[in-house]
Amino acid sequence: MTRSFRIAPSLLSADFARLGDEVHAVIDAGADLVHFDVMDNHYVPNLTVGPLVCEAIRPHASVPIDVHLMVQPVDRIVPDFAKAGATYVSFHPEASSHVDRTIALIRDHGMRPGLVLNPATPTGWLDWTVDKLDLVLLMSVNPGFGGQAFIPGSIDKVRRVRDLLAAAGSDAPIEIDGGIDLNTAADVVAAGASILVAGNAIFGTVDPEAATRALRTAALRSTSPA
Repeated sequence: MTRSFRIAPSLLSADFARLGDEVHAVIDAGADLVHFDVMDNHYVPNLTVGPLVCEAIRPHASVPIDVHLMVQPVDRIVPDFAKAGATYVSFHPEASSHVDRTIALIRDHGMRPGLVLNPATPTGWLDWTVDKLDLVLLMSVNPGFGGQAFIPGSIDKVRRVRDLLAAAGSDAPIEIDGGIDLNTAADVVAAGASILVAGNAIFGTVDPEAATRALRTAALRSTSPA
């Protein structure tokens, strides 16, 4: 059978001088979400964008804005992204002083909380939070920079998280971010990922609209259970 999945182009790799146009192009091509990477040069060694840019793209985005916070501390900035129009907000457990409190804060501000697991972050965090999450984001590269190569062991981690969610009766989707392209898309969908974040594979091409469609076609090659 064909597994269902959604495409979330990452604006980290977009042309920031044409950001509104870039958002329109990928949505026209069928993007299901827009992925928004927030880095603080503290939790990760890079500095990107914040709530003001999220607010600026909101009128251009007819799909949910999926915010990935790579910041520490987390809680102070959560209300700002609620005001900016974010739909999902995901954070790293290592960056929160109180993970349950941060999850509740995101939900209390009308957004949908997600937890992010780095390649070396154990899945045990989910044992205590799975019933409170609307999303689990698995990093298939170490966070901080776009264009990195996919870590092959991520496939097994997707399977383990898929089984953990099923055992808990959770329907939270597994999102995967890092090295997702025409070569890896089908494998991660077959393993159980249902939201594919792709930056360089879309915005690193001459035609992001065509690249979005090509990624969906590639992911559709997943035709049987893992």
